[in-house]
Order: sequence, then C-alpha cells, then structure tokens
Amino acid sequence: MKPQPEGPRLKILVIRRDNIGDLVCTTPIFRALRTQHPSAEICALVNSYNAAVLQNNADIDEIFAYTKAKHRPAGAGALGVYWERVKLLVHLRRKRFDYVILAGTSFLPKALRLARWVDPKHIIGFTEAERRGTHDIDMGVPNEVPHPMHHVENVFRLLRPLGVEGPPPPMRMVPSAADVARAREKLAAVRLTETTRVIAIHISTRKPSQRWPAERFIKLIKTLHERYDAAFCLFWAPGDATNVHHPGDDEKAKAILAHLEGLPIVGCPTENLHQLIGGLAATDMMICSDGGAMHIGAALGLPIVCFFGQSDARHWYPWGVSHELLQPQTHDVMDIPVFDAFEAFARLCDKGGMPPKNVTGPM
Repeated sequence: MKPQPEGPRLKILVIRRDNIGDLVCTTPIFRALRTQHPSAEICALVNSYNAAVLQNNADIDEIFAYTKAKHRPAGAGALGVYWERVKLLVHLRRKRFDYVILAGTSFLPKALRLARWVDPKHIIGFTEAERRGTHDIDMGVPNEVPHPMHHVENVFRLLRPLGVEGPPPPMRMVPSAADVARAREKLAAVRLTETTRVIAIHISTRKPSQRWPAERFIKLIKTLHERYDAAFCLFWAPGDATNVHHPGDDEKAKAILAHLEGLPIVGCPTENLHQLIGGLAATDMMICSDGGAMHIGAALGLPIVCFFGQSDARHWYPWGVSHELLQPQTHDVMDIPVFDAFEAFARLCDKGGMPPKNVTGPM
C-alpha cells in the first residue's frame, strides 16, 4: 500500500452508524486511507453511542456524530434530535466530499439516505445482485464473498475502488490519558506489585446466549488469583437487569464482588464508553463474551479469553490479538464449565510466557 500523489485535497467521509464493535472493526479503513492519501481530509459520520471509539485517532481529521432517537437523553423530544441531524447533514453537504464510504458488510439503505443528503461526487458501498442499478452507489463492491472472512477483512474490501489492496492494518484505538489514569487510581487501592497481572473481567452482554453465570465468574476469579497471583477489574453495564431498553448488571456484579471480598479486585461500572476504554487500557488481559467490549480489548492489544454463544466466531473472533475462543456445540455459553475457561486462560498465558504461581492441587 503506497501513498498516492495528491492533486487537490481529497475529501473522504466514512459512515458507520451501527454498533460499537462494528465501528472498532472499521478503524483499519481509516489507517489505510491515511497511508494511501496522507494529505486527504478524512472524516467519520457516526452516532453518539459509538463515537468514543474514534477519540484521539490521528488518522481522522474530524468526527461528526448524531443522536439516534432511541439514544436521546431522558426528556428530550424526538423532533429536536431530528432537527439537529438535519443541521449536521446540511453542514456536511457544504463540505463537498469527493467520496462517501458506506462502511458495512451489506446494502445499507439508512446509511445510503444519509449519503444522498451529503451529496458527494461518489458513493462507495456494498451492492447485492438483486439491487444493482437501483440506487446511487456508483462505486459498488459485490457483497458476495468467496469464503468466510472476519468482519475487519470484509469491510476493508470497500477500499478497493480507491486502489487500496492487501491485508488490513491493525485496529486502532487511543484511550484518553485521563481515563486510563482514573482506572489506575482505582487499581492502586489493591496495592499491586510491579509484576502483578491485572485481568479485565467483563460480565455484561446483550444476548442471553452469551451470558455466563455469576457463580462461575466467582470460581474462575478465585482460581486465577490462587494460580497466577492476579488482580482483577470487574467491568459491567450499570443498571437494573429488568430495564427493557438498557438492561444492566448491578445485581450480578454486586453478588460477584460480595463473594470475592479480600481479593485484589475493583469494581468498574461503565457509565459511558470512555470509562470502558480507559479501564480496559489499564489492564493486561481480558475474559469476556463476544461483543463490543471484546473488540475494544482487541483494538487495545489485550490477549483475550472469549465466550461465544449465538455468534459466528469465524466472522467476529478477536482480530489481531492472541486469544482463546470457547464456543460449545449448543451455542450457549451457559454450557462452558469453569475448568474449560481456566484451561483456555492457561493456554493463553503459555503463549505469552506468564507462568502460574501454583500448578498443583484441585480447582
């Protein structure tokens, strides 16, 4: 991938309006664009829910974010949200982009509507056979893939019309130094030594098939502390599990922490994405279920033990990092025993040269 000679400054807008993990997996696109077109104006249009993924990313000149109606603050009217979106799109239209890239692995009608508003010279996106010639994607990439590939690889194919080929560069996330410092300040309470490994344990996930029980997290954490002298950060989405729109894991986290009193563990409820990114950046390894937090951990370079339920592991495994993936035949993480999780962690440590303190005795 060689830098291209530049004429008038190119203006490129990447639209990625969906989930956190999807946007993390799109960050190689920005790195490749910056390498290929060093002087281009490279921008991103995302939503307020996932925008923190791109914070401090030097490959991006400007991040534009709008609020989806379902993510609007309590008490805010939908009309105001839509009005702010219209003003943003008018501003983007005035920038006169050369290219808008619809970053997703299928035909995206909602993102295409945004691109039409922006009115660039060219729209790049995936097209499906039955839809070709029926929309405004003038630089289409066939959505058919010859073999299963990771989401990072698949979405990266969108750069082919711009002459970008080859394997994707690594995912990239840059945590705020202040957010990392706050997480380390919390960890200071458990009096870590210079050699203590801090393991991130993330217990929250939206899909029921991805949820591991509290009692198994408790047993696994106790065993890992005994065998590896490790410390822990327990991450979870705060709130009530019965909340239909934003279910949380306060009760589950409370139960886990109550049973681990006296162990070097700190609770890290993540009220916002900045806290999660900064907190994970302060740890050394991660145990979690498939989801946005797992992809953040991978982008931060953490070795990961991950649990997969009803997800396509070939498409969503932790990209670019050492990992151990557990997916039972039932596709329900409830069927992953503690012993299997511990053995996966031990294999991960063997890869990274982290010996256990004690390898004898029953679990």
